[in-house]
Amino acid sequence: MHFPTSVKDHPTVRRAVRRLDDLADPRVGETLVRCLDDTLARTIRPMPDGTAFVVTGDIPAMWLRDSSTQMMPFLALCQEDAALQDLLLAVLRRQVQQIARNPYANAFNSEPSGRAHDPRDLCEDPWVWEEKYEVDSLAFPLLLAHRFWLASGRTDHVAQALGAARTAIAVWRTEQDHERLSPYRFRREDGPPSDTLPNDGRGTPVARTGMTWSGFRPSDDACLYGYNVPANLCAAAALDGAAELAHHAHDTELAESAALLAAELRAATARHGTVDHPEFGLIYAYEVDGRGNALLMDDANMPGLLSLPLVADIPATDPVYLATRAFALSPANPTWHRGTAAEGIGSPHTPDEHIWPIAIAVQGLTGGDPAERITALRTLLATDAGTGQMHESFHKDDPRRYTRPWFSWANAMYAELALDVAGLGTRPLWSRPSPSSLTVQGGMS
Repeated sequence: MHFPTSVKDHPTVRRAVRRLDDLADPRVGETLVRCLDDTLARTIRPMPDGTAFVVTGDIPAMWLRDSSTQMMPFLALCQEDAALQDLLLAVLRRQVQQIARNPYANAFNSEPSGRAHDPRDLCEDPWVWEEKYEVDSLAFPLLLAHRFWLASGRTDHVAQALGAARTAIAVWRTEQDHERLSPYRFRREDGPPSDTLPNDGRGTPVARTGMTWSGFRPSDDACLYGYNVPANLCAAAALDGAAELAHHAHDTELAESAALLAAELRAATARHGTVDHPEFGLIYAYEVDGRGNALLMDDANMPGLLSLPLVADIPATDPVYLATRAFALSPANPTWHRGTAAEGIGSPHTPDEHIWPIAIAVQGLTGGDPAERITALRTLLATDAGTGQMHESFHKDDPRRYTRPWFSWANAMYAELALDVAGLGTRPLWSRPSPSSLTVQGGMS
């Protein structure tokens, strides 16, 4: 099977470049084309079974989350492009296979090679690159499956996607009572604390709240407290999409099951995942444990608090989101940095005082002011160290000090933002209010 390797002549891309040229900097449109073409030409490997394996960039493994975000910009281009539709279907089918193989794994090999981030990990499946359980690893393929349906109208993937939804629901239900029911353990010897789970691989203790537990953050760092708030809200949005697909497929039982769990996760997060902040008022915490502890920060990776409108069906005008956003984009957030080159959110996963291009793109996409989107786009161009690529992170004062020279997820986020600035992006697929969203009424004091 052959997939497209360039979209430079795609009508939507050409139209976007013409509109971006009005910003009087040809690099804006050129970088859009470069980022999209890099994903198509360098990260995608057609497989003999008709699926597509997608490397994250300079690591030769396929992350469920990363591969979903790498494909998201192409949803804006696929409506009348059968070849792009076939590519997205091939990626979705690969993701469904991976979820069925091991729903607790976050990254996979292209074949049973036994390659692994650390060969001493507990998981012995030769298909698995890493078995760090992250709620969003199950959520993002479901988001992609639903948005692909909205963008293309195709239903070839629905039956398989609903199978993955059933698996996700079973895991998320189990992990609502992690202490008593979960079989999951993760231990990695001789590494930093962020790379392993304490308590003999179980993680720090949690009380049952109705939220679903996660061992690791979207950064692949261990959770300090087991209930990651943005991941729970992202899971609820993924379940909303699964419920809509199930309803379309006349699977009433699955539609009701997905909608019920989505409502539970939102209600539990409203009750246990919010905090009354002395400066910002009621905001979302980043992590909680149901035992009275809360971590107040944000992380540049998605799902994060800043990205809730993009990945969790939280309206960008929601008062609690706006207060949380103000917190996340301030010195009160320990991962926010301001320097001579840029300001923005970083991550404990990367060196101190480093800002993530992903977070800059997310800030632009979720901001209410179109000028903020253009500013974000210009900042991304000004901090690429002359490489024409987005990096994982860069130093706030010197973009030449960056991590990961090839990080396709960051390139995809530039493309998302540039298409959005041109008025041709994926916003119609994610800016719809959730059918089961709940108003947050209270929080931890």
